[in-house]
Amino acid sequence: MPSAELTCPLSDIPPERRPAHIAIIMDGNGRWAQRQGLPRIQGHERGAATVRQMTELCSDLGIEQLTLYCLSSENWKRPADEIDFLMYLLQEYIIDQRGPIMKNNLRVRMLGRREAIPNHVLHELDTTIELSRSNTGMWLNLAINYGGRGELVDAVRAIAGKVRRETLEPEEITEETIAEHLYTAGLADPDLLVRTAGEMRVSNFLLWQISYAEIWVTERCWPEFNEETLHEAIRAYAARDRRFGGLPDLETQITKNE
Repeated sequence: MPSAELTCPLSDIPPERRPAHIAIIMDGNGRWAQRQGLPRIQGHERGAATVRQMTELCSDLGIEQLTLYCLSSENWKRPADEIDFLMYLLQEYIIDQRGPIMKNNLRVRMLGRREAIPNHVLHELDTTIELSRSNTGMWLNLAINYGGRGELVDAVRAIAGKVRRETLEPEEITEETIAEHLYTAGLADPDLLVRTAGEMRVSNFLLWQISYAEIWVTERCWPEFNEETLHEAIRAYAARDRRFGGLPDLETQITKNE
C-alpha cells in the first residue's frame, strides 16, 4: 500500500493552512515558445493544456475557487492574428471542457466586460456557465477582457446610478457595497495570488480583491507550471503568517519557535 505522503504530497498541511481561493496571472506563453524556437501560438496551446491540468489538480485538492487571468483588457493591443487565435483557443477550451467541468462538479463564472468578445465565443461560454449553474464544487472563474480599473469604474457607475435613482444614499456606501457591485460579487477574495514568468507586478488584476492576498512569484513560464510548482506555491502560502494588519498569534509563534 502506498503511504499517505506518496498519495497526497500535501497531506502534512492541514486544510485550514491551505488557500481556499487561488488566483493566477498566467504569464510567459510567448516567451516559453520563443525559447523553444516555436511560434508564439504554440506557447498559447501549451498554456491551454496547463489550464486544464491545473483546474483538475486544484479541484482534486479541494480548492474552493480558482481564478485565471485569461485575457486582459490591454491584450487587445496584440497583433490581430494572435488575438484571433486566443479567441479560437478560448472557444475550443470552453467546448472541450464541458464534460470534465460537469464530471468534476465545477461552477464556471466569467469576470470581465462582454463587449469586444466575439458573439460565437460568448455563446459557448454562456452555454457552459448555464450547464454548470447547479454544480456545487470548485468555482472556476475565467477573467476574460478583464481589467481591475475597468471593474472598479463599472462598480462606481452602478452605485452612482442607484444614488441618482434615490435607491441608495451616499452615506450608506460601504466597502461591502463596492464589493457587491464587482464582477466577483458573492465570491470570496483570493488568499493566494500566483504570478508566473518572474514578473513582479499585478498587471491590473483583481485590484480590490487582492488587498490581503499572499503573493507568490515563480520564474517558470505558464506552460512550465506543473503539479510540483502548484504544491510549492501552496507550501509557501501555508508557511506564511497572515495577520491582516494585526499582531501575530501568540500560540502560532510559540509553535514556530519550538
